[in-house]
Amino acid sequence: MSFGYPTLEEESDVLRRRVRRRQEETALPALLDAEQLLALQRTVEQVDVEPTVIDYCVRLAAATREHPLLQLGSSPRGSLALMLMARAIAVLRGRDYVVPEDVKAVAVPVLAHRVSLRPELWMSEHTTTSAIRGLVGEVPAPPTVDAGEASA
Repeated sequence: MSFGYPTLEEESDVLRRRVRRRQEETALPALLDAEQLLALQRTVEQVDVEPTVIDYCVRLAAATREHPLLQLGSSPRGSLALMLMARAIAVLRGRDYVVPEDVKAVAVPVLAHRVSLRPELWMSEHTTTSAIRGLVGEVPAPPTVDAGEASA
């Protein structure tokens, strides 16, 4: 996500506020304790991923390696991260199974920083984000099957 540059006045204000604070650290309240975090991690590990969705993760990551705008595509760690994040999104959406839409939802944040744009395109309208969005629209996703339908 990019918000662009602030105005000179806004940037000066940021610096002035930082000087007034006299410290870099910001105290954040804990949302989970260690036990709750471990329980959440165990929950994510129980989320089912159908073979067709696993293959979709692999095809998306592999497509970055052939994309004409990208100099460097995602490594296999990208497909692994896609699957893991899709599992986490499924939990947040109240499911114990992953659907292709979960993979699509995390594709840009998972893959865009793992790839490199061709240097000759650095000063163009092209970005790694736009390349990944394009691949999400181009790489065929498996059909979404409701878990109730799958067991019938």
